[in-house]
Amino acid sequence: MANTSDIRKGLCIKYNNDIYKIVEFLHVKPGKGPAFVRTKLKSVTSGKVIDNTFSAGHKIEDVRVETHKFQYLYNEGDTYHFMNTEDYSQIQLQVDTLDRPDLMKEGEVVTVIINTEDSMPLSVEMPASVILEVTATEPGVKGNTATNATKPATVETGARVNVPLFINEGDKIKIETEKGTYQERIKE
Repeated sequence: MANTSDIRKGLCIKYNNDIYKIVEFLHVKPGKGPAFVRTKLKSVTSGKVIDNTFSAGHKIEDVRVETHKFQYLYNEGDTYHFMNTEDYSQIQLQVDTLDRPDLMKEGEVVTVIINTEDSMPLSVEMPASVILEVTATEPGVKGNTATNATKPATVETGARVNVPLFINEGDKIKIETEKGTYQERIKE
């Protein structure tokens, strides 16, 4: 058993007869009244996201997990196939256990969180950023850069990302996976 001081991003807990992963949390200590922890929880079975507030010192039941590196191979509809980089065993996961499947290209190495009690995969963590090639975007208009103007671009995985006007088709860009936002252009 853990308590609210042990809450951190990525922690898996048992709550309401389901297993949830903590996506966001905020310790709040108001001037009047007791402290509490405001959390955003994502169900690892259904993918549903809920908000919950725990009072300070509240006991939470954490789930013992292991992390393993897996390489993304391919997907068939909503089923994604991964291979363990250590023993080459393969697993299949449904799309709702993935945070950003639209930013994952074949060969990408991700971290899979596995429940130690029943060896079931709980969720997939992407790297902090990925580098993808822009496959389609409108050409930027010269002189249209008075503000931080952006335009939509499609990357090689099919995801749509807003990019600055100077980005062209064929450019490689770094995308932050948590928010799905453009970070920088990669020079080769």
